[in-house]
Amino acid sequence: MGIYQAIRTILLSRLKIEPEWMHRQTLGCLSWLARLSKDPQRTPLAVRGGPPIEAQLQQFLALQDPRLEQTLWGLSFSNPVGLAAGFDKDGVAVGIWDALGFGFAEIGTVTLHAQPGNPRPRLFSLDADRAALNRMGFNNNGAAAMAARFAQHQMYPTIPIGINLGKSKVTPLESAATDYLGSFRQLEPWGDYFVVNVSSPNTPGLRTLQDATQLSLILEAIQQENKNHKPILVKISPDLDWGAIAEVVALASTYGLAGIIATNTTIGRDGLKTQVLRRTGKAIASEAGGISGAPLRARSTEVIRFIWQETQGNLPIIGVGGIFTAEDAWEKITAGASLVQVYTGFVYEGPLMVRRILAGLLQKLETRGLTSISEAVGIG
Repeated sequence: MGIYQAIRTILLSRLKIEPEWMHRQTLGCLSWLARLSKDPQRTPLAVRGGPPIEAQLQQFLALQDPRLEQTLWGLSFSNPVGLAAGFDKDGVAVGIWDALGFGFAEIGTVTLHAQPGNPRPRLFSLDADRAALNRMGFNNNGAAAMAARFAQHQMYPTIPIGINLGKSKVTPLESAATDYLGSFRQLEPWGDYFVVNVSSPNTPGLRTLQDATQLSLILEAIQQENKNHKPILVKISPDLDWGAIAEVVALASTYGLAGIIATNTTIGRDGLKTQVLRRTGKAIASEAGGISGAPLRARSTEVIRFIWQETQGNLPIIGVGGIFTAEDAWEKITAGASLVQVYTGFVYEGPLMVRRILAGLLQKLETRGLTSISEAVGIG
Protein backbone atom coordinates (compact mmCIF):
# COMPACT_ATOMS: atom_id res chain seq x y z
CA MET A 1 0.00 0.00 0.00
CA GLY A 2 1.41 3.38 -1.03
CA ILE A 3 1.30 6.63 0.92
CA TYR A 4 -1.77 7.85 -0.94
CA GLN A 5 -3.72 4.66 -0.28
CA ALA A 6 -2.68 4.66 3.37
CA ILE A 7 -3.89 8.24 3.89
CA ARG A 8 -7.13 7.47 2.09
CA THR A 9 -7.73 4.42 4.30
CA ILE A 10 -7.13 6.42 7.47
CA LEU A 11 -9.52 9.17 6.41
CA LEU A 12 -12.32 6.88 5.29
CA SER A 13 -12.05 3.90 7.61
CA ARG A 14 -10.62 5.30 10.85
CA LEU A 15 -11.74 8.93 10.85
CA LYS A 16 -15.03 8.12 9.09
CA ILE A 17 -14.69 11.08 6.71
CA GLU A 18 -17.44 11.21 4.08
CA PRO A 19 -16.26 10.44 0.53
CA GLU A 20 -18.19 13.43 -0.81
CA TRP A 21 -16.47 15.77 1.66
CA MET A 22 -13.07 14.41 0.61
CA HIS A 23 -14.00 14.90 -3.02
CA ARG A 24 -15.03 18.53 -2.44
CA GLN A 25 -11.79 19.31 -0.63
CA THR A 26 -9.69 17.69 -3.34
CA LEU A 27 -11.55 19.54 -6.08
CA GLY A 28 -11.21 22.80 -4.16
CA CYS A 29 -7.43 22.44 -3.99
CA LEU A 30 -7.23 21.57 -7.68
CA SER A 31 -9.46 24.52 -8.55
CA TRP A 32 -7.16 26.85 -6.61
CA LEU A 33 -4.13 25.51 -8.45
CA ALA A 34 -5.90 25.85 -11.79
CA ARG A 35 -6.82 29.49 -11.16
CA LEU A 36 -3.31 30.45 -10.13
CA SER A 37 -1.57 28.56 -12.88
CA LYS A 38 -3.78 29.65 -15.78
CA ASP A 39 -4.68 33.22 -14.84
CA PRO A 40 -2.66 35.53 -17.13
CA GLN A 41 -2.99 38.38 -14.61
CA ARG A 42 -1.03 36.48 -11.96
CA THR A 43 2.58 35.51 -11.65
CA PRO A 44 2.86 31.76 -12.30
CA LEU A 45 2.72 29.92 -9.02
CA ALA A 46 6.16 28.60 -8.08
CA VAL A 47 7.93 27.22 -5.06
CA ARG A 48 11.14 28.91 -3.84
CA GLY A 49 11.93 30.47 -7.17
CA GLY A 50 11.59 27.19 -9.06
CA PRO A 51 9.48 26.52 -12.15
CA PRO A 52 5.69 27.02 -11.97
CA ILE A 53 3.91 24.35 -9.99
CA GLU A 54 1.95 23.17 -13.03
CA ALA A 55 5.28 22.49 -14.77
CA GLN A 56 6.50 20.59 -11.72
CA LEU A 57 3.32 18.53 -11.65
CA GLN A 58 3.67 17.68 -15.32
CA GLN A 59 7.27 16.64 -14.85
CA PHE A 60 6.31 14.32 -12.00
CA LEU A 61 2.90 13.04 -13.13
CA ALA A 62 2.76 13.29 -16.92
CA LEU A 63 4.38 11.08 -19.52
CA GLN A 64 4.89 12.33 -23.06
CA ASP A 65 5.62 9.94 -25.91
CA PRO A 66 4.62 10.30 -29.59
CA ARG A 67 3.52 6.66 -29.65
CA LEU A 68 0.63 7.58 -27.33
CA GLU A 69 -0.63 10.42 -29.52
CA GLN A 70 -3.59 10.24 -31.87
CA THR A 71 -6.02 12.54 -33.65
CA LEU A 72 -9.79 12.09 -33.46
CA TRP A 73 -12.46 14.46 -34.76
CA GLY A 74 -9.71 16.91 -35.67
CA LEU A 75 -8.59 17.06 -32.03
CA SER A 76 -5.09 16.14 -30.89
CA PHE A 77 -4.84 13.78 -27.92
CA SER A 78 -1.37 13.54 -26.36
CA ASN A 79 -2.37 10.24 -24.78
CA PRO A 80 -5.52 8.08 -24.61
CA VAL A 81 -6.26 8.40 -20.87
CA GLY A 82 -8.88 10.98 -19.89
CA LEU A 83 -10.79 12.08 -16.82
CA ALA A 84 -14.38 10.83 -16.86
CA ALA A 85 -17.40 13.04 -16.30
CA GLY A 86 -18.61 13.37 -12.73
CA PHE A 87 -15.35 14.32 -11.07
CA ASP A 88 -15.35 18.00 -12.08
CA LYS A 89 -19.05 18.69 -12.54
CA ASP A 90 -18.78 22.48 -12.88
CA GLY A 91 -15.43 22.66 -14.64
CA VAL A 92 -13.79 24.46 -11.72
CA ALA A 93 -10.46 22.66 -12.17
CA VAL A 94 -10.45 22.49 -15.96
CA GLY A 95 -7.08 24.23 -16.18
CA ILE A 96 -5.11 21.70 -14.14
CA TRP A 97 -6.04 18.30 -15.58
CA ASP A 98 -3.30 18.45 -18.20
CA ALA A 99 -0.72 18.92 -15.44
CA LEU A 100 -1.94 15.69 -13.84
CA GLY A 101 -1.05 13.77 -16.98
CA PHE A 102 -4.45 13.38 -18.63
CA GLY A 103 -4.71 13.43 -22.40
CA PHE A 104 -8.20 14.93 -22.20
CA ALA A 105 -10.87 15.69 -19.61
CA GLU A 106 -14.65 15.59 -19.61
CA ILE A 107 -16.46 17.99 -17.30
CA GLY A 108 -20.05 17.83 -16.10
CA THR A 109 -22.57 16.39 -16.00
CA VAL A 110 -24.06 19.85 -16.38
CA THR A 111 -27.77 20.59 -16.69
CA LEU A 112 -29.63 23.58 -18.08
CA HIS A 113 -30.98 24.49 -14.64
CA ALA A 114 -28.84 24.55 -11.53
CA GLN A 115 -29.83 21.79 -9.11
CA PRO A 116 -28.66 20.49 -5.72
CA GLY A 117 -28.86 16.80 -6.58
CA ASN A 118 -30.19 14.05 -4.36
CA PRO A 119 -30.23 14.08 -0.54
CA ARG A 120 -27.08 13.08 1.33
CA PRO A 121 -25.45 10.70 1.94
CA ARG A 122 -25.17 9.98 -1.78
CA LEU A 123 -21.61 8.81 -2.40
CA PHE A 124 -20.22 5.64 -0.84
CA SER A 125 -16.90 3.85 -1.08
CA LEU A 126 -17.11 0.06 -1.46
CA ASP A 127 -13.49 -0.77 -0.69
CA ALA A 128 -13.95 -4.53 -0.63
CA ASP A 129 -15.11 -4.33 -4.24
CA ARG A 130 -12.76 -1.56 -5.41
CA ALA A 131 -15.93 0.29 -6.32
CA ALA A 132 -18.17 3.24 -5.51
CA LEU A 133 -21.91 3.67 -5.20
CA ASN A 134 -23.13 7.08 -6.25
CA ARG A 135 -26.56 8.64 -6.44
CA MET A 136 -25.45 12.25 -6.71
CA GLY A 137 -28.26 13.22 -9.08
CA PHE A 138 -26.46 15.68 -11.38
CA ASN A 139 -25.70 18.22 -8.64
CA ASN A 140 -24.26 21.26 -10.48
CA ASN A 141 -24.54 25.02 -10.86
CA GLY A 142 -26.10 24.92 -14.31
CA ALA A 143 -25.02 25.61 -17.89
CA ALA A 144 -25.08 29.41 -17.60
CA ALA A 145 -22.73 29.37 -14.62
CA MET A 146 -20.30 27.06 -16.40
CA ALA A 147 -20.32 29.24 -19.52
CA ALA A 148 -19.72 32.34 -17.39
CA ARG A 149 -16.78 30.68 -15.65
CA PHE A 150 -15.14 29.88 -18.97
CA ALA A 151 -15.66 33.43 -20.21
CA GLN A 152 -14.62 35.16 -17.00
CA HIS A 153 -11.46 33.18 -16.35
CA GLN A 154 -10.43 32.94 -20.01
CA MET A 155 -9.47 29.31 -19.57
CA TYR A 156 -7.57 27.80 -22.46
CA PRO A 157 -6.69 24.21 -21.55
CA THR A 158 -3.92 22.52 -23.50
CA ILE A 159 -5.89 19.26 -23.78
CA PRO A 160 -9.29 18.58 -25.37
CA ILE A 161 -12.19 19.29 -23.03
CA GLY A 162 -15.49 17.47 -23.37
CA ILE A 163 -18.72 18.71 -21.80
CA ASN A 164 -21.21 16.12 -20.58
CA LEU A 165 -24.84 17.26 -20.84
CA GLY A 166 -27.71 15.91 -18.73
CA LYS A 167 -31.40 16.62 -18.32
CA SER A 168 -32.54 18.92 -15.52
CA LYS A 169 -34.64 17.08 -12.96
CA VAL A 170 -37.37 19.74 -13.13
CA THR A 171 -37.75 19.33 -16.88
CA PRO A 172 -40.44 16.85 -17.95
CA LEU A 173 -39.22 13.95 -20.04
CA GLU A 174 -41.27 15.14 -23.01
CA SER A 175 -39.28 18.40 -22.99
CA ALA A 176 -35.89 16.73 -22.69
CA ALA A 177 -34.72 17.74 -26.18
CA THR A 178 -35.31 21.43 -25.41
CA ASP A 179 -33.44 21.09 -22.12
CA TYR A 180 -30.35 19.49 -23.70
CA LEU A 181 -30.46 22.01 -26.53
CA GLY A 182 -30.51 24.93 -24.08
CA SER A 183 -27.33 23.69 -22.41
CA PHE A 184 -25.62 23.04 -25.72
CA ARG A 185 -26.37 26.56 -26.99
CA GLN A 186 -24.75 28.18 -23.97
CA LEU A 187 -21.71 25.92 -23.82
CA GLU A 188 -21.01 25.26 -27.50
CA PRO A 189 -18.17 27.82 -27.71
CA TRP A 190 -16.30 26.21 -24.83
CA GLY A 191 -16.39 22.47 -25.42
CA ASP A 192 -14.14 20.57 -27.83
CA TYR A 193 -16.70 17.77 -27.87
CA PHE A 194 -20.10 17.18 -26.24
CA VAL A 195 -21.71 14.13 -24.68
CA VAL A 196 -25.44 13.47 -24.44
CA ASN A 197 -25.82 11.63 -21.14
CA VAL A 198 -29.05 9.65 -21.11
CA SER A 199 -27.73 6.79 -19.02
CA SER A 200 -27.33 7.95 -15.43
CA PRO A 201 -29.52 5.92 -13.08
CA ASN A 202 -29.88 8.83 -10.66
CA THR A 203 -32.34 11.12 -12.47
CA PRO A 204 -35.89 9.70 -12.55
CA GLY A 205 -36.80 8.41 -15.99
CA LEU A 206 -33.54 9.50 -17.62
CA ARG A 207 -32.63 6.07 -18.91
CA THR A 208 -35.89 5.89 -20.85
CA LEU A 209 -34.36 8.54 -23.12
CA GLN A 210 -32.03 5.82 -24.47
CA ASP A 211 -35.06 4.54 -26.36
CA ALA A 212 -34.52 5.16 -30.07
CA THR A 213 -37.56 7.40 -30.47
CA GLN A 214 -36.74 9.59 -27.46
CA LEU A 215 -33.02 9.78 -28.16
CA SER A 216 -33.57 10.72 -31.80
CA LEU A 217 -35.46 13.86 -30.74
CA ILE A 218 -32.53 15.00 -28.60
CA LEU A 219 -29.89 14.23 -31.22
CA GLU A 220 -31.85 15.90 -34.00
CA ALA A 221 -32.31 19.08 -31.97
CA ILE A 222 -28.63 19.33 -31.08
CA GLN A 223 -27.32 18.50 -34.54
CA GLN A 224 -29.58 21.10 -36.15
CA GLU A 225 -28.02 23.68 -33.82
CA ASN A 226 -24.49 22.33 -34.29
CA LYS A 227 -23.37 24.78 -36.99
CA ASN A 228 -19.70 24.49 -36.04
CA HIS A 229 -19.80 20.70 -36.29
CA LYS A 230 -18.62 20.01 -32.77
CA PRO A 231 -18.21 16.26 -32.15
CA ILE A 232 -21.35 14.90 -30.46
CA LEU A 233 -21.21 11.60 -28.58
CA VAL A 234 -23.76 9.67 -26.55
CA LYS A 235 -23.03 7.89 -23.27
CA ILE A 236 -24.87 4.62 -22.77
CA SER A 237 -25.71 2.33 -19.88
CA PRO A 238 -24.04 -1.05 -19.36
CA ASP A 239 -27.47 -2.41 -18.45
CA LEU A 240 -28.91 -2.15 -21.98
CA ASP A 241 -29.48 -5.40 -23.85
CA TRP A 242 -27.70 -6.01 -27.14
CA GLY A 243 -30.71 -5.03 -29.21
CA ALA A 244 -31.02 -1.66 -27.49
CA ILE A 245 -27.30 -1.00 -27.93
CA ALA A 246 -27.63 -1.85 -31.63
CA GLU A 247 -30.42 0.72 -31.90
CA VAL A 248 -28.16 3.40 -30.39
CA VAL A 249 -25.43 2.45 -32.86
CA ALA A 250 -27.91 2.83 -35.70
CA LEU A 251 -28.92 6.27 -34.40
CA ALA A 252 -25.26 7.24 -34.26
CA SER A 253 -25.07 6.65 -37.99
CA THR A 254 -28.35 8.38 -38.73
CA TYR A 255 -27.47 11.55 -36.84
CA GLY A 256 -23.77 11.66 -37.63
CA LEU A 257 -22.55 11.13 -34.09
CA ALA A 258 -18.81 11.29 -33.52
CA GLY A 259 -18.75 8.31 -31.18
CA ILE A 260 -20.15 6.44 -28.19
CA ILE A 261 -19.00 6.39 -24.56
CA ALA A 262 -19.29 2.94 -23.05
CA THR A 263 -20.33 2.87 -20.31
CA ASN A 264 -22.02 4.68 -17.45
CA THR A 265 -22.54 3.14 -14.01
CA THR A 266 -24.60 -0.01 -13.47
CA ILE A 267 -27.64 -0.65 -11.31
CA GLY A 268 -26.64 -4.31 -11.08
CA ARG A 269 -25.54 -5.67 -7.70
CA ASP A 270 -24.46 -9.19 -8.68
CA GLY A 271 -21.21 -10.48 -7.25
CA LEU A 272 -20.54 -7.64 -4.83
CA LYS A 273 -18.60 -8.48 -1.69
CA THR A 274 -20.17 -5.52 0.08
CA GLN A 275 -23.57 -6.60 1.32
CA VAL A 276 -24.39 -3.76 3.72
CA LEU A 277 -23.56 -0.06 3.44
CA ARG A 278 -21.78 0.82 6.66
CA ARG A 279 -23.00 4.41 6.66
CA THR A 280 -26.71 3.61 6.29
CA GLY A 281 -26.83 0.11 7.75
CA LYS A 282 -28.99 -1.02 4.82
CA ALA A 283 -28.49 -3.87 2.39
CA ILE A 284 -26.62 -2.82 -0.75
CA ALA A 285 -29.36 -4.39 -2.87
CA SER A 286 -31.91 -1.93 -1.46
CA GLU A 287 -29.76 1.18 -1.92
CA ALA A 288 -30.38 3.34 -4.98
CA GLY A 289 -27.55 4.50 -7.22
CA GLY A 290 -25.04 3.35 -9.78
CA ILE A 291 -22.01 1.16 -9.17
CA SER A 292 -18.69 2.17 -10.71
CA GLY A 293 -15.21 0.71 -10.50
CA ALA A 294 -13.94 -2.86 -10.73
CA PRO A 295 -17.37 -4.61 -10.83
CA LEU A 296 -18.13 -2.72 -14.05
CA ARG A 297 -14.91 -3.67 -15.85
CA ALA A 298 -15.93 -6.81 -17.69
CA ARG A 299 -19.35 -5.61 -18.79
CA SER A 300 -18.12 -2.28 -20.13
CA THR A 301 -15.45 -4.11 -22.14
CA GLU A 302 -18.10 -6.45 -23.55
CA VAL A 303 -20.15 -3.45 -24.67
CA ILE A 304 -17.10 -1.85 -26.27
CA ARG A 305 -16.34 -5.02 -28.21
CA PHE A 306 -19.96 -5.30 -29.35
CA ILE A 307 -20.03 -1.71 -30.64
CA TRP A 308 -16.69 -2.17 -32.40
CA GLN A 309 -17.98 -5.26 -34.16
CA GLU A 310 -21.35 -3.67 -35.01
CA THR A 311 -19.65 -0.66 -36.60
CA GLN A 312 -16.71 -2.59 -38.07
CA GLY A 313 -14.44 -0.21 -36.20
CA ASN A 314 -15.75 2.87 -37.97
CA LEU A 315 -17.23 4.63 -34.94
CA PRO A 316 -14.79 5.86 -32.26
CA ILE A 317 -15.46 4.58 -28.76
CA ILE A 318 -14.43 6.03 -25.41
CA GLY A 319 -14.16 3.18 -22.93
CA VAL A 320 -14.84 3.72 -19.25
CA GLY A 321 -15.52 1.39 -16.35
CA GLY A 322 -13.19 -0.34 -13.93
CA ILE A 323 -9.84 0.95 -15.20
CA PHE A 324 -7.17 0.80 -12.49
CA THR A 325 -4.10 -0.47 -14.35
CA ALA A 326 -2.43 -0.46 -17.75
CA GLU A 327 -3.79 -3.98 -18.25
CA ASP A 328 -7.34 -2.70 -17.72
CA ALA A 329 -6.81 0.15 -20.21
CA TRP A 330 -5.17 -2.17 -22.75
CA GLU A 331 -8.10 -4.57 -22.50
CA LYS A 332 -10.53 -1.83 -23.47
CA ILE A 333 -8.33 -0.41 -26.21
CA THR A 334 -7.80 -3.78 -27.86
CA ALA A 335 -11.55 -4.41 -27.57
CA GLY A 336 -12.17 -1.28 -29.66
CA ALA A 337 -11.81 1.85 -27.54
CA SER A 338 -9.73 4.63 -29.08
CA LEU A 339 -9.72 6.51 -25.77
CA VAL A 340 -10.36 5.52 -22.17
CA GLN A 341 -11.53 7.41 -19.10
CA VAL A 342 -10.97 6.95 -15.39
CA TYR A 343 -12.76 8.13 -12.26
CA THR A 344 -13.17 5.51 -9.55
CA GLY A 345 -9.77 4.02 -10.30
CA PHE A 346 -8.23 7.48 -10.03
CA VAL A 347 -9.85 7.92 -6.61
CA TYR A 348 -8.44 4.59 -5.40
CA GLU A 349 -5.01 4.77 -7.02
CA GLY A 350 -4.18 8.46 -6.67
CA PRO A 351 -2.38 11.00 -8.84
CA LEU A 352 0.40 8.67 -10.02
CA MET A 353 -2.14 6.41 -11.67
CA VAL A 354 -2.17 8.08 -15.09
CA ARG A 355 1.60 7.95 -15.49
CA ARG A 356 1.67 4.28 -14.46
CA ILE A 357 -1.02 3.41 -16.99
CA LEU A 358 0.75 5.27 -19.79
CA ALA A 359 4.07 3.61 -18.98
CA GLY A 360 2.35 0.24 -19.02
CA LEU A 361 0.71 0.96 -22.37
CA LEU A 362 4.09 1.80 -23.87
CA GLN A 363 5.39 -1.54 -22.64
CA LYS A 364 2.42 -3.26 -24.26
CA LEU A 365 3.18 -1.54 -27.57
CA GLU A 366 6.80 -2.63 -27.43
CA THR A 367 5.85 -6.22 -26.61
CA ARG A 368 3.45 -6.35 -29.55
CA GLY A 369 5.81 -4.58 -31.94
CA LEU A 370 3.41 -1.66 -32.46
CA THR A 371 4.51 1.89 -33.11
CA SER A 372 1.33 3.75 -32.15
CA ILE A 373 -1.54 3.31 -29.69
CA SER A 374 -3.97 3.69 -32.58
CA GLU A 375 -2.61 0.44 -34.03
CA ALA A 376 -3.81 -1.39 -30.90
CA VAL A 377 -7.44 -0.30 -31.19
CA GLY A 378 -9.65 -3.34 -31.78
CA ILE A 379 -6.87 -5.91 -32.20
CA GLY A 380 -7.94 -8.00 -29.23
